[in-house]
Amino acid sequence: MTESHATTAGRAGAPVEEPAPGSDLQSEVDWIAAERSPEFRDLVKKKKAFVVPATIFFLAWYLGFILLAGYAPDFMGEEFVVDGLTVGYVLALSQFVMVWGLAAWYLRKSDREFDPLAKRAAQKALESAATREGRFERGAAPVAGEEVTRR
Repeated sequence: MTESHATTAGRAGAPVEEPAPGSDLQSEVDWIAAERSPEFRDLVKKKKAFVVPATIFFLAWYLGFILLAGYAPDFMGEEFVVDGLTVGYVLALSQFVMVWGLAAWYLRKSDREFDPLAKRAAQKALESAATREGRFERGAAPVAGEEVTRR
């Protein structure tokens, strides 16, 4: 049985093979070094720069709606545009629009910014693993009956 590997171009243009999950090269990746790499740190920094403000906006919007519903029932009960449609209904429905809008914005940003950065960080980790391959390997196990010589 063979495993399929994808090939991508490395920094110098030479193809670097991406290992299948669970392969030996995958286990050779130094995850601590990958986490400390500038590519990974840039990815985390840019994701935080989007996710934290988006989360704060979402929570503020939702909390604002709850506070208005609790402390301004007259305002929330006012009719809005059409007979029977109130400010409260419009703000409640705007929660759905806001969540879908944030999700679409995140997906767009992920496709354009985060995914390429993640691929670069993964590629860098794989390149470093490929150059380190065999670093901790020992010689073949002795055949039964052979003497083991130590230096």
